[in-house]
Amino acid sequence: MLKAENIFKAYTDTQKRVEVLRGISLEASPGETVGLVGPSGAGKSTLLHVLGGLDEPDQGRVLIGMEDIYRLKDGPRARLRNQAVGFVFQFYHLLPELTALENVLLPLMVWEGRLRDPRAMRSRAAEILDQVGLGHRLGHKPRQLSGGEQQRVAIARSVINRPRILLCDEPTGNLDSKTGAGVIDLLVSLARQNSSLLILVTHDRSLAQRCQKVVQIRDGVLA
Repeated sequence: MLKAENIFKAYTDTQKRVEVLRGISLEASPGETVGLVGPSGAGKSTLLHVLGGLDEPDQGRVLIGMEDIYRLKDGPRARLRNQAVGFVFQFYHLLPELTALENVLLPLMVWEGRLRDPRAMRSRAAEILDQVGLGHRLGHKPRQLSGGEQQRVAIARSVINRPRILLCDEPTGNLDSKTGAGVIDLLVSLARQNSSLLILVTHDRSLAQRCQKVVQIRDGVLA
């Protein structure tokens, strides 16, 4: 389902070239849960962004199914990303002026192939929020929610389109240990329920070990 081949990525910072990813290859299958660990600056987030179609590599290719995503033009790649990939980030990225329900609805609203039935879409979003324990918070805005609740809204938004791939970048980084453990349990449960591939970036090996496989990245290569 997801295959990365010989990925290289570098950035130029104040005229200095920094090699972030140095020939990474990775393959993962539907229903698999993968923890990606490593020290700060090892390239974890960059690799996740490359895998999800957000940051084009300097060399190598990424396949989702049989589709080489970086051979697609921007529009088709964005549609593939919307339909096939769900993202969960450390900082939630909820729109403050929207309610929890409206934030979760956003990916459905931009999916061109989705039946435009507002009632059905709202019902789907409410169902997912109830599934993550926020059925009583549909009309609340982000400022009215705790950090853990905001992350649950972000998780609900990431799975609303039933993506084949769920990519999570330090989703517990702003949470206490108990709330963070609950978030990881929720992500693993939703991935299994939807037969999605879950790749979890974390610096916490104990959280990563909740996944079936743990992969370590150090100095831009997989150890």
